[in-house]
Amino acid sequence: MAVSQGKKPAAKAAGKAKKRARRLPRSKYSPDEVREIFRRFSVQRPEPKGELSHVNPYTLVVAVALSAQATDVGVNRATRDLFKVADTPEKMLALGEERVGEYIRTIGLWRNKAKNVIALSRKLVDEFGGEVPRTREELMTLPGVGRKTANVVLQMAFGIPAIAVDTHIFRIANRIGLAPGKTPDEVEANLMRVIPDEYLLHAHHWLILHGRYTCKARKPDCVACVIADLCRYKDKTNAEPAPLIELPPQVIA
Repeated sequence: MAVSQGKKPAAKAAGKAKKRARRLPRSKYSPDEVREIFRRFSVQRPEPKGELSHVNPYTLVVAVALSAQATDVGVNRATRDLFKVADTPEKMLALGEERVGEYIRTIGLWRNKAKNVIALSRKLVDEFGGEVPRTREELMTLPGVGRKTANVVLQMAFGIPAIAVDTHIFRIANRIGLAPGKTPDEVEANLMRVIPDEYLLHAHHWLILHGRYTCKARKPDCVACVIADLCRYKDKTNAEPAPLIELPPQVIA
């Protein structure tokens, strides 16, 4: 009697992935328009940087974990002295939760964050030999580290293309119709699908900086926007692109 082979597990998984990709909302831009958007961002900021101060992958993990519901400037102010005395998980553990809390008490939810910093440091020492892992799945096993934090670390520490969808990126992706989505995960998947490979590494920072300084939440500065002519935001106030010139180097506060 013949036995039906059915679909292999890998084929089933691939089919499901394709179905999910097809269900993502369509971008309002053609592939050529998306490429031009990111080409202009690349001219404006050839080497975009994150605005959290750190000295190595470990301090980056800590800084990003602390930045939830806090500003980068506030986190940098709190970690400036902390990282001088604890720039490895071993040193952070020696410092202890109470002392860590003293350094970061100006940051929102500092008690819980101090607990997470010690817990993630302990896990790094016990399970990863004190080294920050290089996969999203392993990073997300660390206390206080979610998908967004993991993506930031992959991109900034290890140069692995990833999109960490924060409030700025979520807003822009939906506002201008670049990569619409109802959830951060959906926006992330859509952006990874539409952004050309040659621009994917820095796309995360270009979008954040564009949202932070130009396409602001309350009042977009359309006059200063280098993609104003391409933008399909229905309430934009200007259709002429700003001069496409390289901006001064970033200064991390």
